[in-house]
Amino acid sequence: MNELKSVQNEVDEWIKTMGVRYFDEMTNLSNLTEEVGEVARLIGRVYGQQSFKKGTEPENVTEAIADELTDVLFIVVCLANQMDIDLGEAFNKNMDKKRNRDSERHLNNEKLNKEI
Repeated sequence: MNELKSVQNEVDEWIKTMGVRYFDEMTNLSNLTEEVGEVARLIGRVYGQQSFKKGTEPENVTEAIADELTDVLFIVVCLANQMDIDLGEAFNKNMDKKRNRDSERHLNNEKLNKEI
């Protein structure tokens, strides 16, 4: 996937010109966990049983979730760059694995095929 390579290059260029340098991998892992938590908090309040505290609901919840998901993506790309992982190649391999391993797995899953 050339698109992912382009994203990796864009992040790398930003880090080298504006970000000074990459945070170390452990710091990025900590930051990733924090950002995933922010996604979970929003989704829990929008689609789950939790509610927003008075005055804390974003004006546009979809944009807020998109922003947090993009923060997650940015850090994932940073980690991949730091570890010299080509995300496009890794993604293609992962999808091939899913296509082969899971070709009928979900189609035959009674839990997915019954009405909710």
